[in-house]
Amino acid sequence: MKKKITAFAGSSSRHSINKQLTEYALRFFPESAYEINLLDLNDFEMPLFSVDKEKEQGYPEEAHRFLKEIGDADLIVCSLAEHNRSYSAAFKNLYDWCSRIEVKLFQHKPMLLMSTSPGGYGGGNVMNTAKTFFPQFAAYVLETFSLPKFHENFKEGKITDEEMNARFEETIKRFQQQVEEGSYKEEGK
Repeated sequence: MKKKITAFAGSSSRHSINKQLTEYALRFFPESAYEINLLDLNDFEMPLFSVDKEKEQGYPEEAHRFLKEIGDADLIVCSLAEHNRSYSAAFKNLYDWCSRIEVKLFQHKPMLLMSTSPGGYGGGNVMNTAKTFFPQFAAYVLETFSLPKFHENFKEGKITDEEMNARFEETIKRFQQQVEEGSYKEEGK
């Protein structure tokens, strides 16, 4: 039986470099073994979260839909955009709404967490924040990968730096192996 992947980039940009990295990662999950569902944050646009809106209007349907997509998945692949050293506003708003409905919004799913940016730190600030807080929202962050200097190291849909690409492929293999073994559940990662 195929494993279901819910994948997304934490960006609403139509030309998101994080979406490109996510799409590249998904190439390493063969169709024979995985069913892939690549989400676009633009399909989950909602009013800016506030407790007043929550009280007056309830929860947006888009937040319920996102939670269902996560719930239907066996694993999550995502790459977070970094805006001013934090989550993008689009992702943060989705995260805020969903966590009000279900604090365990990642629903104990294994996650491959990535980030990239044009700069040399590769979205490291948002990556460090997510590695700290996503587990508190029931994500099993099994593997992480940051790609620095996206425009220098990613061309024609792939990572061009051979050493970085080898590290990337090794990260994905380790992630797939951990998902298959299921040992992360027992270890309480």
